[in-house]
Amino acid sequence: MALVMPGLERRLKAELSGDVRFDRFTRGRYATDASHYQIVPVGVVAPRTIEEAERAIEIAKADKVSVLARGGGTSQAGQTVGESLVVDCSKYLTRILDLDVKRARCTVEPGIVLDDLNRQLKPHGLWFPVDISTSSRATIGGMAANNSCGGRSMRYGTMRDNVVSIEAVLADGTLANFGRIGGSPNDVPAPLRPLARDLLAIGAREADEVAARFPKVQRRVGGYNLDALVPGKNDINLAHILVGSEGTLAFSTRIELALSPLLPRRAVGAVHFGSFYAAMDAAQHIVRLNPIAVELIDRTMIELARAIPIYQPTVDKFVRGAPEAVLVVEFGDEDQGDNLQNLMNLKELIGDLGLGWDNRGAKWGGVVEVIEPALQAAITEVRTSGLNIMMSMKDEGKPVSFVEDCAVPLEHLAEYTSRLSQIFEKHGTRGTWYAHAGSGCLHVRPILNLRQDKDVHAMRAIAEEAFAMVREYKGSHSGEHGDGLVRSEFNEPMFGARLARAFEEVKDRFDPNGVFNPGKVVRPPKFDDRSLFRYAPGYHGDEIATQLDWSAFPGVGGGFQGAVEMCNNNGACRKLAGGVMCPSYRVTRDERDVTRGRANTLRLAVTGQLGADALASKGMAETLKLCVSCKACRRECPTGVDMARMKIEVQAARAAKRGLSWHDRLVGWLPRYAPQAARRPWLFNLRNGSAALRQASELFAGFSRRRSLPKWRSDIYEDRSDWAYGTAAAGDTSRDVVLFADTFNRYFERENLEAARRVLVAGGYRVHALTPGDGDERPLCCGRTFLAVGQIDEAKAELERTLKTLAPYLARGMPVIGLEPSCLFTFRDELLALIRSEPAGKLAGSALLLEEFLAREQAQGRLNLPLGPLKRKALLHGHCHQKAFDAMGAVESVLKLVPELSVETIDSSCCGMAGAFGYDAETIDVSFQMGELSLLPAVRKSPADALIVADGTSCRHQIHDGAERDALHVARVLAMSVAEASGKADSRAQ
Repeated sequence: MALVMPGLERRLKAELSGDVRFDRFTRGRYATDASHYQIVPVGVVAPRTIEEAERAIEIAKADKVSVLARGGGTSQAGQTVGESLVVDCSKYLTRILDLDVKRARCTVEPGIVLDDLNRQLKPHGLWFPVDISTSSRATIGGMAANNSCGGRSMRYGTMRDNVVSIEAVLADGTLANFGRIGGSPNDVPAPLRPLARDLLAIGAREADEVAARFPKVQRRVGGYNLDALVPGKNDINLAHILVGSEGTLAFSTRIELALSPLLPRRAVGAVHFGSFYAAMDAAQHIVRLNPIAVELIDRTMIELARAIPIYQPTVDKFVRGAPEAVLVVEFGDEDQGDNLQNLMNLKELIGDLGLGWDNRGAKWGGVVEVIEPALQAAITEVRTSGLNIMMSMKDEGKPVSFVEDCAVPLEHLAEYTSRLSQIFEKHGTRGTWYAHAGSGCLHVRPILNLRQDKDVHAMRAIAEEAFAMVREYKGSHSGEHGDGLVRSEFNEPMFGARLARAFEEVKDRFDPNGVFNPGKVVRPPKFDDRSLFRYAPGYHGDEIATQLDWSAFPGVGGGFQGAVEMCNNNGACRKLAGGVMCPSYRVTRDERDVTRGRANTLRLAVTGQLGADALASKGMAETLKLCVSCKACRRECPTGVDMARMKIEVQAARAAKRGLSWHDRLVGWLPRYAPQAARRPWLFNLRNGSAALRQASELFAGFSRRRSLPKWRSDIYEDRSDWAYGTAAAGDTSRDVVLFADTFNRYFERENLEAARRVLVAGGYRVHALTPGDGDERPLCCGRTFLAVGQIDEAKAELERTLKTLAPYLARGMPVIGLEPSCLFTFRDELLALIRSEPAGKLAGSALLLEEFLAREQAQGRLNLPLGPLKRKALLHGHCHQKAFDAMGAVESVLKLVPELSVETIDSSCCGMAGAFGYDAETIDVSFQMGELSLLPAVRKSPADALIVADGTSCRHQIHDGAERDALHVARVLAMSVAEASGKADSRAQ
């Protein structure tokens, strides 16, 4: 860890209202970006205003500490790591400062995320078109610093083409505006005039060298943009010397952008090739059809994407067979008729190139047409997730970014990729390929294990040979992701010694004392200096005892280390809309509260970089406190970082070391004391009606006095031994099912279980009751509450007891139907990480939510459920685990079976209740803030007679408390419809 500077920390805290953090855990979280480097910063500041950012820079400069501006931290070349004071712009500096719709211009603060900007621009018919793959988390400041390009740069260009002006703070404290000038320093405001004069002099002096040495390709983002200073142009824009400078010259405070009209309807052709070489060779011909994008997806990426649940359905829709490569060609002219004609032209071109679906080998292939906008968007999602998909490999060897960004003229692309593959093979590896074939810039990563010296040596050799080949083709070694620590070393071979000295001159003229992000672009360290690597010499895991099964991964803790290391820091979890991940981050915007931040902290802990017993420490507890175990990362993280499961291990480690609180005991042991509470509900319910008892429960047990606890009742749902409800035909066991009564519905909302049973019986199923077979009358349990507090042995005991009872039903192939998603999906998820047995496997394969079962029966033509009309609107909120296990389609389709019921799904993340999370005095505020992101406002706006549908017990509680509406389980809605069909309106269901 870098040197701690308490004096600097004190001064920053005294003068800034934003976040100032110098603790070991925070600094560790900011030590990495999406590259393979790790450098621990001096401290981290998240200023609330631009003025605070300026003051932080002044204070750091006075202490001779360098400053590193950071946005989303998604840099793949190491630009955003360094032994500096990190100024995180992404938390607070996120405003649109000015929007001129008529001129299609806007001015923004540097920390605004691209997707967030475009969401605000969309109602005005505008967007910012540099559509990079990390648009859900990349900030405009970071994109400008990097000169980002995006998938449609063939039409819209790079950041440099779309940045109008930049206001920035210089190293001496001057606030200056960099923009267009007429070519004379006299056109520049007085404070900037001396600097502008010197810059233009450098441009004039080096004009011939720039003309000779700068690559003539669109995607050239290496070095400084000296070509922007060359005289003889009508319009020199000084902002363009800052674009691509990687925060080494100044700190951007306001960025003015040129906007474009929203994309029109498009036509997409997925061109399949039986040969990778043929695909690369075809790119030069395809671009003559004037597409707006030509993107590559190679065989490796297709195979990996097919293994990732969130991408597999999309891949199956547009990929035919097993191609070696697919080029996704997008046409986006104003007239859709022109787009469709271009698609026909594409098919003719591919035929002229000799490809056909009936051919074999290299000549196999053709075009799959994609006209539907939803599928086009889904394909774009797969394409832009290329990096994360590639990084989903579970081996210690990973695709490593260092020759990734090379761009060559299109006529050389096929030969370049062939020769580069030979270089990889020569050094004992292979490459993964994806991205921008139409621009001659392919993201290629050889698979290496940077823990091993031999692979680091191979990396050096591959880099030197590859970059020499790029220079031979007069291409650029840095085509999109910038120089950073990876490629800055190679700027001198690429541009020549004279221009390398000119780059240094520019840096020194802006920043003579090295205040801003030193070691990038000029005077860099060696790119293979292992002391700067995430896996530095001596990196190893400290042996730890784990209780869940992590055997799919390498490393200590039975593979726990490898599971944590699957996080590649690309930051998909930082998205602010769409999906569920990561709900607490959407409230706090704090790196600590995102899956990436938690995974980084865990990695540092298990490798001894956070001190002894870090897993059980207070810092780790704080890191995971706002993780609601929503399981969204299980599905939405492309590399499969399952933080919910990891949290169970950490909770177990902490409990073993420090014991359990009263809060944890009351939560975890709920299924054990529930029978006693049901016998004396009046006693257990006293707390809700007494202000004094509420206060006491908060003080001694951590339950917020602002939240009512579930109301105990004596008329609980009870199974009768050996009972089976329903009148299925004798001997027809195909319609036998088991209804699993979870603790929450059994004790608090028995109506849901009764409704489910009535629905199943009405559908002609024989519903078997489930009673323990061990003589203990206490109902069966999934162990969910024990897992939530890290009591893995207790959870395992509950699961083994349930498995023993279910064994005969499972042996007969009966589906096990449940209502509470968090309980039911425990059988499909954690069960297999705790118990490896044939019955466990059968239960995992047989466990279904009620709506999943009914949807499956409907799809198989077996559902015969009488449903009457409900002339109402239904507003559906999905439980996080329903979304994580892709079960939302089932509940939507089942509700749509109800005649005259209008179903609308709320686009919501976690409701915020998340089991015990919403009851906790320490987290109740964040709980309500999560609900207010979208769920609760949507419920409040709904018609008074609308049905609010939510399958989660916690979700219904949050909706009741936050919106004062009663939500129903889908079972009760279906029961209402069944009752209507039979002419017996059921007041209990309503």
